[in-house]
Amino acid sequence: MKVLVIGKGGREHAIVHAVSRSKRVSKIYAAPGNPGMAALAECVKIADSDVSGLLKFAKDEAIDLTIVGPEATLALGIVDVFQEAGLKIFGPSKDAAQIESSKDFAKQIMMKYDIPTAAYQTFDNYEEACDYVNKQGVPIVIKEDGLKAGKGVVVAYTPEEALAALQAAFAVKDNKVVIEECLVGFEFSLICFVSDETVVPMQIAQDHKCAYDGDKGPNTGGMGVYSPVRKITDEIIAEAMTKVMEPMAAAMVKEGHPFTGFLYGGLMLTEQGVKTIEFNARLGDPEAEVVLPRLQSDFIDVIESVMNHKKCELTWDKQVTLGVVMASEGYPASSTKGALIQGLDTCSGLVFHMGTAEKDGEIVTDGGRVLLVSAKADTLEEAYRLAYQDVANIQCDALFYRHDIGKKDMQEDK
Repeated sequence: MKVLVIGKGGREHAIVHAVSRSKRVSKIYAAPGNPGMAALAECVKIADSDVSGLLKFAKDEAIDLTIVGPEATLALGIVDVFQEAGLKIFGPSKDAAQIESSKDFAKQIMMKYDIPTAAYQTFDNYEEACDYVNKQGVPIVIKEDGLKAGKGVVVAYTPEEALAALQAAFAVKDNKVVIEECLVGFEFSLICFVSDETVVPMQIAQDHKCAYDGDKGPNTGGMGVYSPVRKITDEIIAEAMTKVMEPMAAAMVKEGHPFTGFLYGGLMLTEQGVKTIEFNARLGDPEAEVVLPRLQSDFIDVIESVMNHKKCELTWDKQVTLGVVMASEGYPASSTKGALIQGLDTCSGLVFHMGTAEKDGEIVTDGGRVLLVSAKADTLEEAYRLAYQDVANIQCDALFYRHDIGKKDMQEDK
């Protein structure tokens, strides 16, 4: 098989790595790819937003299967375009991708089908939104409606923070804002292979959204992650499947927007049980970088089985994988380009490129989140030690990282 992976970040690097382990694949292309993928795939200079260019390439190269990474590409309707041309592609249609491209759309479906989530209201008027916040009080969650790469969310602990978030949100033309109650509990990510009502779960992971140690600072696309999560038992996962993931897949069919692709549930274990924070229409990033390397089943076999509406039992490496994101100083507000990165060849674990470029034969920074450094071990504590050992060996003056990835689960387990 010839497989095309669309995207250029760490998630797509993890997808390429998973595809490369399939015995059925003879050639992998990545569009546009990144320097980390180049060892496993042929990178082609087509932007992930160039739907017509990607379609032409897939036709010309007789691609057997295309896998879409970024949510923005899905929101452009690439799946609809490829399917109309008779090409096999794994991802949701433009309509189904609204589950991520519109938080209001997702909340309406959750409410209609009794999928547990936070109480909310949606606003397109600044004054009305302010009135609602003043009545509800804090803490409260302010979410911009559209695609924000994981950064359009503010958990406001003071009225001033909430009103500042609303001001920033409504400064964007035609923006809508979802205002939610603040859920309290232990957060985790559950991603499933989905096609219509066929739902096959992956192993769970825990992402660390805040920029700085101790869950401080602004929300980001994710600063580190580990899998599995020992606090989340099989019983809790079963509850998440029967109350959240399977009902949402069934609801999308009933609503006329059947979902195919990676359905991401951002979930919270609360005192009232599992509740939904958000849905995404693609693999999590950085979750993909620690979950997919643990998959021992053939990635391509799984995708094809699910697309044919066949449930399959997945086999997983039982070891713990932990990943630390190294991000540009100033992220998420800003990013760097061109800063030299050294020491990558000294790392013992897998390193996924999230925002890098090659310049004069050297690897340099090229984005907000730059690298995910991962390690695998028998325990969370040992995976933590090994990952941070590799992080310490990477030299780049323009990068920072959190020092406490996985610590919460270590502490809560004692």
